[in-house]
Amino acid sequence: TECVSGCMCPDGLVLDGSGGCIPKDQCPCVHGGHFYKPGETIKVDCNTCTCNKRQWNCTDNPCKGTCTVYGNGHYMSFDGEKFDFLGDCDYILAQDFCPNNIDAGTFRIVIQNNACGKSLSICSLKITLIFEVCLELVITEELLLEGRIQEIATDPGAEKNYKVDLRGGYIVIETNQGMNFMWDQKTTVIVHVAPSFQGKVCGLCGDFDGRSRNDFTTRGQSVEMSIQEFGNSWKITSTCSNINMTDLCADQPFKSVLGQKHCSIIKSNIFEACHSKVNPIPYYESCISDFCGCDSVGDCECFCTSVAAYSRSCSRAGVCIDWRTPAICPVFCDYYN
Repeated sequence: TECVSGCMCPDGLVLDGSGGCIPKDQCPCVHGGHFYKPGETIKVDCNTCTCNKRQWNCTDNPCKGTCTVYGNGHYMSFDGEKFDFLGDCDYILAQDFCPNNIDAGTFRIVIQNNACGKSLSICSLKITLIFEVCLELVITEELLLEGRIQEIATDPGAEKNYKVDLRGGYIVIETNQGMNFMWDQKTTVIVHVAPSFQGKVCGLCGDFDGRSRNDFTTRGQSVEMSIQEFGNSWKITSTCSNINMTDLCADQPFKSVLGQKHCSIIKSNIFEACHSKVNPIPYYESCISDFCGCDSVGDCECFCTSVAAYSRSCSRAGVCIDWRTPAICPVFCDYYN
């Protein structure tokens, strides 16, 4: 109806954002804040995605399952369910000795939280790995406690179906069946299972069936609404006491405010490229809670563990964030190399 200041493209073309006009099918795709031209590919988990007409066309390969435990009882199951559970017993983290597994079981991971100081925060983990070797029902155990590995074998001459390695700051245990276990020798445990374990595992990590709604399945095969009841059902022994989760920041407003300041890095522009892929709020809240649980304000390990957990989730979503600095949670790679 009247002249309007600005640029227009001829019919069939659109602005490319740089002052030029291009066909619609030449528009780029966006991932992690970066632009990709048509035909370019990216890797997301175990699948390859190709840019085509502004949309990503991805392969549908079955991927391995990942369960993560970090900080003061924070869990993320194989199917992506996030929850907090704190207990003072030995619990089955993950195993394939399950009713829904028609094959013979091959591994069991038992985890125990070791509290530190006067608070309820966790300083280290005691972890027991139990393996079944072939069909001879020979059981070996790896006892991981404070960075030490103690091997207990019922048959020392049996052929091992696993190997132990030290990679960077992590102790890594890999089995021939496709279960990989990683521990940072502090409070972070990562369990990877091959796609062949789908629907065959159970424990605090869930059943890896692609559905998070049934992750709180108890040892008695009922789906529990209460996380505390679900967690307690996976106790090795019923004699130890149950612990109710408490708000560690409730009586420590100073620590809470300081924790919010430090943990704001998770919501900052440093991780901006990941915010659309992985919700930062659960990790931010876990970070503040763990910060309040530290005995001393200067103990940054609680803070670093939560930020590192978010960074790992970003990496699995295909967004790599370089967030560590000499002043923020440095890792001395040369020392571990």
